[in-house]
Order: sequence, then structure tokens, then C-alpha cells
Amino acid sequence: MHHPTENIKIIKLLNGEDIVCVLPIGDKQLPTESKLMRLERPLLIKYVPQMTMAGFKDYIALIKWCSYTPDQVITIPKDKIITITSATVEMASSYMTIANAYNEKPVPIRNNKYKRQALTDDENEKLNEIFDEIDDEDTDKTIH
Repeated sequence: MHHPTENIKIIKLLNGEDIVCVLPIGDKQLPTESKLMRLERPLLIKYVPQMTMAGFKDYIALIKWCSYTPDQVITIPKDKIITITSATVEMASSYMTIANAYNEKPVPIRNNKYKRQALTDDENEKLNEIFDEIDDEDTDKTIH
């Protein structure tokens, strides 16, 4: 699926999230009077601070915004959008690289392999002793 880079937008939402996506145009978008807007293959822009020799630097990761669905088109309310801007050439390039493989990445599946297991009486008693010791340490401190 090829889209001109001018259709790749960065959307700032009320909750503070930044999303990069393709805004469908023409008959693929909802009518102007609609309170909703369609986003195609939205990716969340995640800012991850890194410490480098030169100081702090932001690493930017693009991750699937709606992880638990195979849907490529997501509809959101327009009143949740603060602003829409055009993506830079670099951002558009990064977006296209990841968005082209949008459905190739597996949808995360909850792993329920772990089963709850009750503690034995001895294990439970040892944990209670540890918590009692911690509690005793806290009560020995004087608070002014």
C-alpha cells in the first residue's frame, strides 16, 4: 500500500499521545460533518530517553497504537484531537518502513501458562516472619 508522504500526519491527542498515521482522503474518509475521523495504520510515537556520552537523547520508537486488533483503519472522535501536523520526511520514511509490515507483526496474545500455586505452611510462615521484621524496623524509627 503506497501513500504519498503528504498524507502522513502526526496527531496530538488530548491525553498527550502522539500518533503518526495516514489520513485517508476522499471517499475513504468520513464526511466532514461527522464527529469521527478515520486513521489508517496508526502508530504511537514513544519517546524513550537515553543517556549518551553527550548527555540525554530521546530515542523514538513507533509501535502499533491499537495492539490487540488486526484492523488497519481506526476511527476516533475528532474532539479528542488537539492538532494535526505533517510528518517530516524522516518520520514519514520511518513510518512507511514499519507501516508496510503493519499486519506481519503478530498481535500480542496473553499468555496464561502461569498457574497460581498456594504457598506451603512453612513458606507462608517464613514470609510472615520477614514482614514482621520489616514492620518492627519501621516502628523503631522516630518520626518528628
